[in-house]
Amino acid sequence: MRNSSTSPIVEDRGGVIAVTRALSLMEAFEIGDAGLSLAEISRRAGMHKTTALRLARTLALSSYMVQTDDGLWRLGPAAGWLGARYQAGFDVNNVVEPALHELVKTTGESASFYVREGNIRSCVARVEGPQSVRHNVRIGERLPLDKGAPGRVILAFSGAKGEPYESIRERGFHISMGERESEVSSVAAPVFSLNWRLLGSMCISGPTSRLSKGILEKHAKSVVRAANELSYALAGGKSASTPKAVSKWHP
Repeated sequence: MRNSSTSPIVEDRGGVIAVTRALSLMEAFEIGDAGLSLAEISRRAGMHKTTALRLARTLALSSYMVQTDDGLWRLGPAAGWLGARYQAGFDVNNVVEPALHELVKTTGESASFYVREGNIRSCVARVEGPQSVRHNVRIGERLPLDKGAPGRVILAFSGAKGEPYESIRERGFHISMGERESEVSSVAAPVFSLNWRLLGSMCISGPTSRLSKGILEKHAKSVVRAANELSYALAGGKSASTPKAVSKWHP
């Protein structure tokens, strides 16, 4: 009988170590990596070369990894088909709306998700907060990009020059008080999709009488955390393309 401490199917924290290591091996590849040496894969995955080689050969049996003629390793066609099947069955709203619900639960304020449509921003998802007095926005409503926290964040992470956009990119969020509507305040953070391309911005908003600057700064942490978690769910693991604002705030 094999000792459980050396078995490749030992369970750890509710998972199977061998599976976790195999996934780590595939996750070592970043966008643009045509092929990697075994040494580089093992370094990125944080495992011994002999373990990495054994796992790579096992994954190659099912075409999840392929070894090229020059000895380098790359992801195989099975990994591509897996990604294609995921994308075919993926609806962003199935991920965005639960994230908004969680943000409402955390902050007690209404939460919205905006995307860019030309020179405006459009509200594509919204969850109302429990407060009787709140800022009302309809799904599908089109608003200016250069007024309000969600639009400013979209412009900043689309590459807009100068201030306040440089500061927004550095902070990773933006607070707006009475910019679009005199009695409305909001705080927003960027959300990224596949290959770390900007998808839109997530925000909470409400009456300025309730959302002072101090309260918005406190809620900013929750908004950034929710936006970053959503970004990682949509874009995958950290890579060279991950924006600094996300890398800095992500736990």
